This record gives sequence, C-alpha cells and structure tokens, in this order.
Amino acid sequence: MDDAVTCPSCNSEHAYQDRGLWVCPECGHEWSGTADAVAETSSEAGVRDANGNVLADGDSVIVIKDLKIKGSSSVVKGGTKVRNIRLQDASDGHNIACKIDGIGAMNLKSEFVRKA
Repeated sequence: MDDAVTCPSCNSEHAYQDRGLWVCPECGHEWSGTADAVAETSSEAGVRDANGNVLADGDSVIVIKDLKIKGSSSVVKGGTKVRNIRLQDASDGHNIACKIDGIGAMNLKSEFVRKA
C-alpha cells in the first residue's frame, strides 16, 4: 500500500481497497476512496447505533446481542428493549446511560444497540 488509510468508523489501520471501495476487515465498514466521503463521515457529530442511525436522548433502543454484566452473573439478553436512554460523554466507550427492567441502572456502548 502506498498510503496509510484508516477506517473512519473504527480507526483501524488495516483497511484495504476492493475495486472502488475501501474495506475495513475489523468492523466491516465500506467507504468510497474519495477524500470528500471520508471528511463527510468524520465531520458528522452524534452518537450512532450499530446500524449507523443517530441516537438522541429519550430514544428507545434494542440490544442486539447478549451482554454479560461485569461483576455479576446476570446477562442482558439480545432483543431487550431499553426505553428513555440518556447520551453521555464517556472515555471508556459506554456512551448510553439507561435503566433496564429487572437489572437496574447501567451504561451501554452504542455499538451493541439498534434504534427501535
């Protein structure tokens, strides 16, 4: 590779070109090779779910996979609907604060939910 291209979604350095698109093998994100598309993707602000939809405070989301709760034997099952989320800035990636019925208050990563 002549230029080091990083994935605009996960910042992986292992992106490769496939025909007219760049592909990230780590997250599966595909984008066009033009600089405009990369700049447009990185300039958009906001928290996005696993499908790329923008999330806002008060939205309802659905957990897309089973999530183990750290320090507990409990599990948040995939398909669990979480209502009235709150977005937060977090350095550890847990950018959604919510309350799940039967479990209580917890923080989730936006990459493990989809908008309901």
